[in-house]
Amino acid sequence: MTQAPDPTAPTDTAAPGTVRLTVAQAVVRFLANQWSERDGERQRLFAGCLGIFGHGNVAGIGQALLQNELEHELEHGPEREPDRVGGADEGHLPYVLARNEQAMVHTAVAYARQKDRLQTWVCTASVGPGSTNMLTGAALATINRLPVLLLPSGTFATRVSAPVLQELEAPYAADVTVNDAFRPLSRFFDRVSRPEQLPSALLAAMRVLTDPAETGAVTIALPQDVQAEAFDWPVELFAPRTWRVARPVPEAVDVADAVSLVRASRRPFVVAGGGVHYSGAEEALAALAEQTGIPVGETQAGKGSLPHGHPQLMGAVGSTGTTAANALAAEADLVIGVGTRWSDFTTASRTAFQDRGVRFVNVNVARFDAGKQAGLPVVADAREALTALAAALGDHRVDEAYRARQGELWAEWDSLVEATYDPPASATDALADGLLTQGEVIGAVNELTDPRDVVLCAAGSMPGDLHKLWRVRDRKGYHVEYGFSCMGYEVPASIGIRLADESRDVFALVGDGGYLMMPTELVTAVQERVKVVVVIVQNHGFHSIGSLSESLGSQRFGTRYRYRGEGTGRLDGDVLPVDLAANARSLGAHVIEVHSRDELARAVKEAKAAPTDGGPVVIHVETDPLVHAPDSRSWWDVPVSQVSAIESTRTAYSDYAGHKSHQRSLVAPVPPSPPDSP
Repeated sequence: MTQAPDPTAPTDTAAPGTVRLTVAQAVVRFLANQWSERDGERQRLFAGCLGIFGHGNVAGIGQALLQNELEHELEHGPEREPDRVGGADEGHLPYVLARNEQAMVHTAVAYARQKDRLQTWVCTASVGPGSTNMLTGAALATINRLPVLLLPSGTFATRVSAPVLQELEAPYAADVTVNDAFRPLSRFFDRVSRPEQLPSALLAAMRVLTDPAETGAVTIALPQDVQAEAFDWPVELFAPRTWRVARPVPEAVDVADAVSLVRASRRPFVVAGGGVHYSGAEEALAALAEQTGIPVGETQAGKGSLPHGHPQLMGAVGSTGTTAANALAAEADLVIGVGTRWSDFTTASRTAFQDRGVRFVNVNVARFDAGKQAGLPVVADAREALTALAAALGDHRVDEAYRARQGELWAEWDSLVEATYDPPASATDALADGLLTQGEVIGAVNELTDPRDVVLCAAGSMPGDLHKLWRVRDRKGYHVEYGFSCMGYEVPASIGIRLADESRDVFALVGDGGYLMMPTELVTAVQERVKVVVVIVQNHGFHSIGSLSESLGSQRFGTRYRYRGEGTGRLDGDVLPVDLAANARSLGAHVIEVHSRDELARAVKEAKAAPTDGGPVVIHVETDPLVHAPDSRSWWDVPVSQVSAIESTRTAYSDYAGHKSHQRSLVAPVPPSPPDSP
């Protein structure tokens, strides 16, 4: 039985006004007392710590987390109601054992996104491979502007035992460790080589994590000997501290300039990005759209900014967009980007906006993103900026013909979605027995889940199809990670979303390729009794890259899960006998295998009815990878070989050159300066 610490027992003497703790104990105590606040609402900044222990952190951060848990038990008594993970008492930092270091960062990031970046998790890993396994997660967090605190362990700061197990020796620099790889992936990086450095490192980390313009992965590298070193800390370091998340208001002159551009335009178009959600600006956007009649297209991160059925919602824009949004984008003479970083999928690799005089207004809390496309930067919180624009525009409206065109384009697209959700017999009769289309799977899950449930995805063909086809009915109902589009994100991220809000069911739609990257966090979901629903879409290969390969003239080479053919020596033999349903079952999940549309409907209903603390449910369904969603009539720039002995590649290059001719720099004309006031 683990022995609880006795708070009355004598401790090493500390100087007056200080408390003697190890560096690791000080880290845990500090983090357990950090809070964030926005609009008067205060919440714990860290819901807990995800980790895997090894040499490097087991006797440092690991010991400190154990001590924190035992002190918490002693304070609250043995009869206390146990914490739900992510809902800890003040001063407590709950620990969750993960199965993969990259996966635990994904869990933390998904939690932070669901919490509008106001809360997150700490992630700790051991020396060497444990810590470097978190690198992919760090990149994902920073690219998506999502806060997560990483505590990778390091080798000895004293180098007394060098080289230790798993240490990288760099002949050119004795102070380099594998943790230096986090530097370009982090929004803030520090290495605490002496206890005295810790307070400034922790305070700087909190500043970045709670800054909406700067947030991302924050890394504090902790050498293993330093973690265990004792020091006299000022007691003030551990007092509860609240970090206010700012809502910068726009400059009046920027609002006036933006209003002038809107009034001068005939075909304005809004592109709603993730900043709309993080700011909680959905109502402000709806009010502006309804007041002015300006249509709205959505990025992957911004999907759900307006609910399905809103008259100004044109759906997804860009390479995976709807025909409605892309038609209006092509004609727009003014594009107002709200909280978007203008990725290549959003701009259709800079072919989406074809009006020769098109101008841009970029509303963003980050000046870096606001300055893109040579547009008018409005550096401000999205909600504040949209509210100011609506007030300044007054009774300005787009003309009725433009409103009517929006309705016509959307009706045409929506009918295509209906036909994809429920394809005619002429399409389904051609499928092999037991196979569905991916569109049918999306449609069934969309129609049979509750409006507040969350759909989740990250990589493969599914994100593009969801972007086009999913009908969002709640501001938090859509969660597709498409900044890094990281295969394997779905299962660990589903845990993070569910921990963030247990009132919502989470449906992770993942292809067999993505599932095989990181299924192990199903065990974590079993351990924590976290109900998530994972829908494995089995198509025996990389559906998305297979289609891309074919379009680029590479004939789906290397994208199918096949035996090596005896006659060709290539991977074009029979389908591999991989049973993913059996795999999920062996990891402790409840598995439902389906082979028809009716069985899929029953499976979704069964998953919905499963106990809230019953752990993961996996639905396994096979689809035909050659049946595609409706075309977006858009493009994505992936270079094609300029010369080739293969005819399909030569044909693809000819098509590629045609698309390249429509690519534009998107350096918009500079609006004229207003005359000087008399």
